[in-house]
Amino acid sequence: MSITGTTRVYFILGDPVAQVRAPEVYNALFQRHGIDAVLVPLKLPAAALRGFLEHALKAQNIGGLWATIPHKGALFEFLDPGDPVARVAGAVNAVRRLPDGRLEGALFDGIGFVKGLDHFGIAVPGRRVLVVGAGGGGHAVAAAIAQRGPALLSVANRSAARAQALVERLRPLVGPAAVVASSADPAGFDLVVNCTSQGLKADDAMPFDPARLSDGGAVVDIIMSRQPTPLLQACRARGVRAEAGFEMLVQQVPEYLRFFGYEALAQTLQSDLGEVRSLLYPR
Repeated sequence: MSITGTTRVYFILGDPVAQVRAPEVYNALFQRHGIDAVLVPLKLPAAALRGFLEHALKAQNIGGLWATIPHKGALFEFLDPGDPVARVAGAVNAVRRLPDGRLEGALFDGIGFVKGLDHFGIAVPGRRVLVVGAGGGGHAVAAAIAQRGPALLSVANRSAARAQALVERLRPLVGPAAVVASSADPAGFDLVVNCTSQGLKADDAMPFDPARLSDGGAVVDIIMSRQPTPLLQACRARGVRAEAGFEMLVQQVPEYLRFFGYEALAQTLQSDLGEVRSLLYPR
């Protein structure tokens, strides 16, 4: 791709950063759609983040930042975003500079998840939802679900105190519909979301018992694998609808582009995300 003195520069911050796919995806999109911009990976230790925000971002041709571990929580603390999902999750994965020089943060994990539900045709309003896991992913997913008006939003976690803390954060969004689950039993729920790391390894225990799922319910596992996790395989064997988490990543792409001012490209891609899927998960 051609990089010149007019090229708008973006960074994706992480430590480690070798695993990130974003530069491959966004640089291909910029090149294909004639946008004079580049996304560069930056391996930035956590201790260097504040200095980077204070000094490097004074370069006026830097358009903004993507962020991955370990920077999402620290960016939230530095920027104090108004985005309600970011506030529940206590995390930020995108930063842009406003015309007056201030930095603004947002989190797209949650909207990526619920847009994925739309893609799958899984409804939330008026439904009973169980979120299993109250880590960072669980916070973002639960907050985005809360904005969709579920009849019940139940949170299960090995640490009941952590589940209770998340429920308290959700109450301003969904009121008394947010509750702590006494266990990860999925019986009686219309939608069950695995937000734990169980399933990353083939010999992991199941996060809940698929045999207890209600007929007509649906399961989404947010583990970012195109191949079905053991949980998804077990659910499908029972005839339960079960979807993989990679759609979260696909659906975030137009949101990032819109956030950074590329509205026309965001609309083009949202109308047909096949190009994004082929970049993220080439066959």
